[in-house]
Amino acid sequence: MEFLMKISHLDHLVLTVADIPTTTNFYEKVLGMKAVSFGAGRIALEFGHQKINLHQLGNEFEPKAQNVRVGSADLCFITDTVLSDAMKHVENQGVTIMEG
Repeated sequence: MEFLMKISHLDHLVLTVADIPTTTNFYEKVLGMKAVSFGAGRIALEFGHQKINLHQLGNEFEPKAQNVRVGSADLCFITDTVLSDAMKHVENQGVTIMEG
């Protein structure tokens, strides 16, 4: 029987942007999202049960992508799968796990 990892939902997406105030203005006024502060000076855009965390290019929070550019993003998924099982499954599919 083949192992099947079950993703239940998206926890958050991180989006690297050139200008956080301009970005929040667009997402709030055009798409109806709500900008919220969290952590140590961080900004997220909330909609439904999801959120987009914003990183300012050149002032990103760790961990971050290895090659950060405006528009680069990362995704965080929620799963009930045990982490070690999920990592083994991903590696068995030929994917190298990297941080950053």
